[in-house]
Amino acid sequence: MTAASCGPTAGAGAHFGVVVFPGSNCDADCYHVIARVVGRPVDYVWHGESDLAGFDCIILPGGFAYGDHLRAGAIARFSPVMGAVRRFADAGGCVLGICNGFQVLLEAGMLPGAMLQNASLRFACRETLLRVDNAGLPFTGRLAAGQVLKIPIAHYQGNYFSGEQELSALEARGGVVFRYCGPDGDASPGANPNGSLRNIAGICNSAGNVLGMMPHPERASEDILGSTDGRLLFLSVVDYIEGRAAARRAAPATGGGGGGGSV
Repeated sequence: MTAASCGPTAGAGAHFGVVVFPGSNCDADCYHVIARVVGRPVDYVWHGESDLAGFDCIILPGGFAYGDHLRAGAIARFSPVMGAVRRFADAGGCVLGICNGFQVLLEAGMLPGAMLQNASLRFACRETLLRVDNAGLPFTGRLAAGQVLKIPIAHYQGNYFSGEQELSALEARGGVVFRYCGPDGDASPGANPNGSLRNIAGICNSAGNVLGMMPHPERASEDILGSTDGRLLFLSVVDYIEGRAAARRAAPATGGGGGGGSV
């Protein structure tokens, strides 16, 4: 199932795909932000699809893929589309996993670590503040290191966990992208809404083109929602993709063969 692209600039610019698993419930939110707020072409991608040709960025949205049976993301990792997502990322494509999408990326082994139940054993639905720790990614180009963003969470299994050695390696390579913090940017225990180790709210892979985050940037992309900070992530991806495309067009022809990735 692939829906037609829509939006003010449909057919031009960075092309997004929003994966739909049985149980996804934030797919329409992401689609709306890309099409109506950011103004770029976007398609729904059914979980049974195995070809992502033509896309520049794939979004794995929030929700409860396959009802979160076994544990969040454990079944979705076996969907045909996830093999395509892995190949897409390996070829340099941008992948953004939000909430349940982050959990799916962890289960698929595309990001390190695991997600536990919130330390409170309660569903957490609230505004949070995030400190930007890595502003050098396709997703954070419009952000500054140390900047504090207001973006909400809505999850029961958002307690990020990793072994000490793996966690230290993640920190050392700049893999921690966002941390829960207070208004001054201090990542204190009191600002941690779910018990995540070291207040981790979002991480990336070693190449920097796969980002998983528990907070919902699509729910902080319009003034009516109380924050537009989340919009900056989507606009950063657009800048990155369209900037690279413009650079390729401007580069002198070398006569070489075509590449595999879409970014």
